[in-house]
Amino acid sequence: MIKPIVGIVIVLIISGGIAVAGSQDSIAVSNLPLFLICASIGFILHWIVFIPSFIYQTEHYFDLTGSISYISAIAVAALLHPGLDTRSLVLCILISVWAARLGSFLFLRVKRDGKDRRFDEIKTKFFRYMFTWTLGGAWVFITMAAGLVAITSANQQALDRFFYFGLVLWIIGFVIEVVADSQKSQFRAKPENKNRFITEGLWGLSRHPNYFGEIVLWFGISLIALPTLIGWQFVTLISPIFVTLLLIKVSGVKLLERSGMQRWGTDPDYLNYIANTPSLVPFLGRTQNNA
Repeated sequence: MIKPIVGIVIVLIISGGIAVAGSQDSIAVSNLPLFLICASIGFILHWIVFIPSFIYQTEHYFDLTGSISYISAIAVAALLHPGLDTRSLVLCILISVWAARLGSFLFLRVKRDGKDRRFDEIKTKFFRYMFTWTLGGAWVFITMAAGLVAITSANQQALDRFFYFGLVLWIIGFVIEVVADSQKSQFRAKPENKNRFITEGLWGLSRHPNYFGEIVLWFGISLIALPTLIGWQFVTLISPIFVTLLLIKVSGVKLLERSGMQRWGTDPDYLNYIANTPSLVPFLGRTQNNA
């Protein structure tokens, strides 16, 4: 019980520090930084939905809550800001489109599958499950922190090379993520592929192309936001680094690689796939072929 409580406190302290740093040049609403107001929305929504989710022992609404949190925070920022510039408006659209697409995709997937195996043990323990939902609120806030700074900032800048290059990165990452998710869904929909692993399309270039796309698009968001940052707001550039570490070390690649080895670790074809296909970045990280 102690570890999850300590984890919750640590997550809130780190998130609070980033929220204070990002509020430096934020528009104020009723004497409160708009950035700080928007930063709290994801936590509040996750805690609210956590209560019935624990009572009914369900994880079905976890990803959907994340999606709604992104869109709600962006909507509040857009509505309360007295004058969004083009950069801020584009950031609002990019973050909302990504959140709506991914949230609906994950929600429909867990409804179709009946459950998300990641939560089997966690959801039975109150504080551990609460920590997971608190981490979900932190995921929402920290992931979009750099973009949220630009949207809520009083420092507006003309469109520049950072905007256009960042937009291209976002488009590339978004397309990769959508295509990868679509290819895996189509693969799983075929009865003959039950209990098989995918090596088709983008999955032949990377074992986790969807995560690679997500990381790329958030670097794009941070690049678009970069020219508006001042002083302590540069702390929010932790956003894409946070996404990268979380997807690789915590909730994404690490868990799926472990699960894959448990399911197919004795399959020579799977071991060959692992040995010759980069874990994340296409064409980088091959082992046998680089020997």
